[in-house]
Amino acid sequence: MDFNRRKAMGLACGALGATALPRIAMANFAPRPADWRNFEIQTRVNMLLNGATAQAWIPVPSVTEGDWMRAGDTTWTGNADHISLKTDDNGTLFVHAIWLETKGEATLDVTSSASARNRRVNLNGPGLDKPLSAEERMRFTAPTDLIPTDGIVRDTAVSIVKGATSDVEKARRIYDWVVDSTERNPETRGCGLGDIASMLTMGDLTGKCADLNSLYVGLARAVELPARDVYGLRVAPSAFGYKSLGAGSPDVTKAQHCRADVFLDGFGWTPVDPADVRKVVLEEPPKTLTLQDAEVEDVRRALFGAWEGNWIAYNFTHDVVLPGAPRSRIPFLMYPQATIGDTWLDELDPENFAYSISARETSG
Repeated sequence: MDFNRRKAMGLACGALGATALPRIAMANFAPRPADWRNFEIQTRVNMLLNGATAQAWIPVPSVTEGDWMRAGDTTWTGNADHISLKTDDNGTLFVHAIWLETKGEATLDVTSSASARNRRVNLNGPGLDKPLSAEERMRFTAPTDLIPTDGIVRDTAVSIVKGATSDVEKARRIYDWVVDSTERNPETRGCGLGDIASMLTMGDLTGKCADLNSLYVGLARAVELPARDVYGLRVAPSAFGYKSLGAGSPDVTKAQHCRADVFLDGFGWTPVDPADVRKVVLEEPPKTLTLQDAEVEDVRRALFGAWEGNWIAYNFTHDVVLPGAPRSRIPFLMYPQATIGDTWLDELDPENFAYSISARETSG
């Protein structure tokens, strides 16, 4: 497949809704595990059909990890001829709808529940987490179509961790290198593609979360640290006052965000998000921040080992195979996907697709 990461520019990933919340004084950014928060996410699809068979694949929460994420139930309504909840070999869930050669409007409403809470791994002392299985370790150190672990990726990773004496030190060095060496590019479409070998070869270390956090994942895997991208959606404002780190309204159609995890023996899966450090630098008012500003330093310190529970995880999967799709596979499933006949609709253009996503916090 030819995934051109420099194709037409325009749509922002993780963009705030049109009605942004007023800024509050920023507290020290230091997420700590607290109460669970419950959310309902609704994806609504309305496509005009032209007599050809149409299909849609809607990602829904698939992740249940006991201390920070719980996927709930998914329901749907619509006028498709066939609608079902499906899963792939990696446990990625999606609703698949098929309209058979009809005209008029195709409608589909998918509603999912999920629960999240702040997450933090204490790296200051020995942990007690169980080790990965051999199968899991193989999966999360393996290359993918856009994340090779040899060549320039491995060479770069080896140079970054040279002399490191522990996995924690290796993981931290890679995190700091990504934060220091990359920049967020506001003109990258969507969340980017994560074509990390092209980024390193071209010397263009700019992009958005699926670029910068995939770079972290690839560098970690290249030196045998299990790592995974976590694809999801911002669903609520940041409790710490950072506009750039939360959803600004119930309309979360453009609030997709990819995070990352690295597995550290003795500590388990450990959250990292260098891309959000760079997002704060670029987007946080007054939009003149640098890595040396206190607001950025707080976020940088916290996002190696913690993240805020105002975001819902969909899945961890690369190279996703969608049943019935004209493409053999796609790099990841974080946006709704659809085809009319053999034409693949642009998932980064929701107005013309057309789809919308909304989120609300619920009491239970």
